[in-house]
Amino acid sequence: MTFETVLPIWQAIQERFHKTVKALPEQDLSLQMGSSTIGSLIKHNAEVEFMFAEWFFGKSKSEAIETSDTNLEQLVQLLTASNANLIEAMKELPEDAWHQRMESSIGTSTPLEALGRLMYHTGIHSGQISLIQKTLKAK
Repeated sequence: MTFETVLPIWQAIQERFHKTVKALPEQDLSLQMGSSTIGSLIKHNAEVEFMFAEWFFGKSKSEAIETSDTNLEQLVQLLTASNANLIEAMKELPEDAWHQRMESSIGTSTPLEALGRLMYHTGIHSGQISLIQKTLKAK
C-alpha cells in the first residue's frame, strides 16, 4: 500500500523536475553561483537518488553512466536512470520495510522518511537552478 500511495507523489515531483531540466538551454548548464553549476546540481541530484536507493531500499546502481556536467543529453539520461532505479527499488521493498528505521551515513531514517527527504532535496535544487538562471541571465 505504501508504494502505491507514494509513487504518484514521487512521479509528480520527478516529472516537473525532468521537464525543467529537458527545457534548459545546454549553455545554461555551465552557469555558476558559488561552487555550483546548473549541470553539477542536476548530476548531484541523480547521484543522491542512486545513493538513497542503495542505502534505504537495498538497490545498487546497475551500471556506471558517463556524464558530463555540460552535456544535457547525458544529464537527462542519468536522471532517467536514477529515477527508474529508485522506482524499481521502491516497488521491490516489502510493505513492512517501509517503516523500519535504518542507519546510514546521513543518520537514521525509514525508507518512507528517506523518500520525503529526496523530494525535499529535489525541490531545493530545482529552486537553486531557477535562481542561478534568473540571477545570471539578468546581468
